[in-house]
Amino acid sequence: MKNIAFLLLFTAITFSLILNACNNNKQPSNNTSVAKTDVGTIGNNDQLVKERLRRFDSLDFQFYSNQQWDSLAISHDENIKVHYPDGTVTTGLSPDHINMLKPMFVFAPDTKITSHPVKFGTGEWTSVIGEMEGTFSKPMPIGNGKSIPPTGKKFKLLMNTVGHWKDGKMIEEYLFWDNQSFMKQIGVGQ
Repeated sequence: MKNIAFLLLFTAITFSLILNACNNNKQPSNNTSVAKTDVGTIGNNDQLVKERLRRFDSLDFQFYSNQQWDSLAISHDENIKVHYPDGTVTTGLSPDHINMLKPMFVFAPDTKITSHPVKFGTGEWTSVIGEMEGTFSKPMPIGNGKSIPPTGKKFKLLMNTVGHWKDGKMIEEYLFWDNQSFMKQIGVGQ
């Protein structure tokens, strides 16, 4: 059921981004200077989206995968609001968002984002599907001094990040992945 809900949510977000990109209620104009301005704006928008996606590649492939937490400030606003798959919301890059990223590396220190098979954007928004891989090779802390012993199982997890950008940095981020699939892959879920 969670897989269906995730798929429906991802489809809805993707569809709304595409619809927003395709929706243009402006009437055609015979004024060539206005037309040139519109073309310039479109070109600038395309360049901004490309730059944001390039920055996002660096964020995942270099900074996240190598735990270069200080470098996240290059792409994240210091007051970023982040929405996680479990409903948790944090505000602020450090320490809040960074502290939510670190636990994965405790029990799967080889975690890496290996590819972005789909990435696009429009205006102030980007959407990137990432493939995360790693191995459950260290104990997983679960609180109260307890931990789950490592299973040695590898995982490959698809995730999606929808980012809202302003002044070259993400001011809001929506993260989606299937926790149940992840737990099954590492041998601790049913």
